Amino acid sequence: MKKGVLKGVIIAIVCLLLCVLIAKISIPKESFRNDPKQAKVNKKKDKNKSTAELARPYKDPKDLRPEGSWNKKSEAKKHPKLDSKNGLELRVSLKGNRVYVIKNKKVIYTMLSTAGKYENGKSDTPTGTFHIQEGKGDTFFNQELNEGANNWVSWDPKNENVYLFHSVPTSADGSYNLKEAKKLGKTQGSHGCIRLSVPDSRWLMENVPVGTKVVIKDK
Repeated sequence: MKKGVLKGVIIAIVCLLLCVLIAKISIPKESFRNDPKQAKVNKKKDKNKSTAELARPYKDPKDLRPEGSWNKKSEAKKHPKLDSKNGLELRVSLKGNRVYVIKNKKVIYTMLSTAGKYENGKSDTPTGTFHIQEGKGDTFFNQELNEGANNWVSWDPKNENVYLFHSVPTSADGSYNLKEAKKLGKTQGSHGCIRLSVPDSRWLMENVPVGTKVVIKDK
C-alpha cells in the first residue's frame, strides 16, 4: 500500500513539473515584456544605449564595420544583388544613421549613413516615401555650399536632383573632407542628402533600379 502511495506521489510531482514546463513554453513573449522586473532590466539596458541606437529599427549585423568607416563597405560581406521585382526597398533611419537594404521585407544589407542636420527638432532631410529617379553621376560640386561628392543617385520627389544618396563629401580640390567623413554612421551632418561610404555609394549608384522605393523616417 505504501509503495502504491509513493508511486502516486512521484507521478503527481512529475506531472506538475511537466505542466510548469509547458506553461513556460506556451506563455507569449509579450507576457515577459509586461513583467515589471523584466521591464526594469530592459530600462537599465536602454539607459546604456545612445540616442542613435535606440532610434534604429533593426539590429546592426555582426559584420558591420566601425562607425566612421567611410572608405570601406559597411559590411564585410559582398554587396547583394538588387532586383526591384523582389520587394526591394531602401529604408533610411535619420536618427539611427543607417540605411537598410530590404528585400521581401527582410534586411539583406546595412549601410552606415549620415543624413540632414536637425534644426528645431526637424531634419534637413525630408521624411516620407520616395523613389529612385533616373538622375545619377560620378561626381558633382556645389559652389554655393562649397562642397561636392561622388557616386550620386537621386531620390528627389521633384526630379530636380536636389536630394541624393552620395559618398561622404569632397572639397573643391576633389579630396574627401575627412572631418565630415568621420561622422558616417555616428551622427547627422548633411544639408539634406544621405551620405554613404565611398564603396557603398558606388555600388548603389551602379546597381539600384530606377523606381526603387525609398522610405525615410526619423527612426
